[in-house]
Amino acid sequence: MGKRDRGKRVNQEMLRRYEEYLREQERSDSTVEAYLRCLRAFEQFLGGETLNKEALIRWKEVLASQYAARTVNTMLAAVNGFVAFAGCPQFRVRPLKIQRELFAKPERELSRAEYMRLVGAADRGGNRRLSLVLQTICATGIRVSELQFITVEAVRVGYAQVNCKGKRRTVFLPQKLRRLIARYTRAQKKTAGAVFTTRSGRPLDRSNIWRDMKGLCEQAGVQPGKVFPHNLRHLFARTYYSIEKDLSRLADILGHTDVSTTRIYTAESGNVHARQLERMGLVIT
Repeated sequence: MGKRDRGKRVNQEMLRRYEEYLREQERSDSTVEAYLRCLRAFEQFLGGETLNKEALIRWKEVLASQYAARTVNTMLAAVNGFVAFAGCPQFRVRPLKIQRELFAKPERELSRAEYMRLVGAADRGGNRRLSLVLQTICATGIRVSELQFITVEAVRVGYAQVNCKGKRRTVFLPQKLRRLIARYTRAQKKTAGAVFTTRSGRPLDRSNIWRDMKGLCEQAGVQPGKVFPHNLRHLFARTYYSIEKDLSRLADILGHTDVSTTRIYTAESGNVHARQLERMGLVIT
């Protein structure tokens, strides 16, 4: 084995330095946390073994047997970035090839009617904060991690300045949403800062919102597999595209660098496509 192929041992100090590097690159907190979870799992898989190409290939095979292809590629991206940082770029492995799905899975797609039932369930349960969180994400298309930028000041001027993944963009707030949130903040006696906070005053995070949304499923009659914050963003994207048919503009609104990512958000279900084929009326006899 040549010097170039000799590996290194992964340890906590290396992971700490890599975390510092990721933060210097202005990666989001959620990305840093996800990468570190992957790397700790990889460290455990190695079990003290030296980092090398063969170990990464075995790790890739294990992941492929346990997770969906997109999840595998996310985890491989974390490890590939780490080995390059560690001075071993020759150990990087190729991601799995994924054929783009033409249709969204109906069992995972949140419909407009289901969204409305979730909002109604939150209001009937007296959880006005959750009702407005759902409506804010779905009416603007923001990521759940960007909810912290919806402030009293943003509601007052009509738009929020969002910083995410090293990019800054303006998110406009619909007039009706602004009125609803303004009424809520007056009731909460909030005059500045993030609108949606915990009792201690900290901005709501993904886990808070996820848990509260799951609590609505039974009363709203919506399958739990459809109820998670990012599905609200998908519903916004599908609704916008059905009206405007402008993929590039939608990519800008969502904060996507690559339009191919936006296409995933606007994919119709196979059932919709089947109905479109039926309406074409091209079967004659």
